[in-house]
Amino acid sequence: MSTAVICTILIVICYFGLRSSIKRTKQGCCGSGSEEVKKIKAADTNESHYPFTSTIQVDGMTCANCRKKVENAFNSLNGIYAAADLEKKQVVIHMKEKLTESELRDIVKKAGYFPGRFI
Repeated sequence: MSTAVICTILIVICYFGLRSSIKRTKQGCCGSGSEEVKKIKAADTNESHYPFTSTIQVDGMTCANCRKKVENAFNSLNGIYAAADLEKKQVVIHMKEKLTESELRDIVKKAGYFPGRFI
């Protein structure tokens, strides 16, 4: 009896794991499919015009589309210029007016990612 229960649990785990793998294969890591995310450029990309800078870790950012989504979340806002780094899993945010850590975390969350610690 216990062997049947264990086998059933293993089958269910394998099913969900396989389903997730198939979904990622079809849709990409961030669910964007074959469509490429269009990059939103900040109006002003001269870093010397931004007196405030923050760097935050971003968990879940794994591909170029993920990077663009995080950058777009910031660059679509007035007075902010952001650049994300996939290797370091972080985003550097340049601001003309200082935003709180809480506000920056909320922007990352709304983009669909998990804000980590500030550097």
